[in-house]
Amino acid sequence: MKNYALLLSFAFLILLSCEEKVSEVSEESTVQEQTGDGVDAEQRLRDLDIELIMPNPPTANYLKAKTVGNVVYLAGHGPDRPDGTQVIGKLGADLELEQGIEAARFTGISLLSSLKAEIGDLNRVKNIVRAQGMVNADPSFKQHSQVINGFSDLMVEVFGDKGKHARAAIGMSSLPNNIAVEIDMIVELYE
Repeated sequence: MKNYALLLSFAFLILLSCEEKVSEVSEESTVQEQTGDGVDAEQRLRDLDIELIMPNPPTANYLKAKTVGNVVYLAGHGPDRPDGTQVIGKLGADLELEQGIEAARFTGISLLSSLKAEIGDLNRVKNIVRAQGMVNADPSFKQHSQVINGFSDLMVEVFGDKGKHARAAIGMSSLPNNIAVEIDMIVELYE
């Protein structure tokens, strides 16, 4: 009788262990079911060793992000480095193409930081819909779209196909505080 009770207890422990594993798999499946593609944006950030920053407060009478229904509109953001400085200068005069690409990537991280502050969890993102990239450029500079690829590539790295978006890459004679890049973005959320 004692052997039967011991066997029953052992079977019960195995069953509990299986339930915990099923629960863990179920939580992972929830993200995959919600997103429909199995991409966990929060995990991708960790895998890419990207740390989001504390969003800077707006410098005027506007919001960094505004949600209307299931769409988030993000204001223009600049290339904020992790140390709190920004990438400053004009492409084709002060900065090389590679520095511009890096500036666009920093701008993408800044946008993701504000987006996360607005919605709480980046796995709520259904699509990166549109981005407008502005490049502070010398009139002779012609590689605006390559600069903004630094942002676009980051969105695809983090969100997979949901990160592919419509965009514009525009050369500007100047940008606020002489930042190298400014990008705004529109994002669709799961309802």
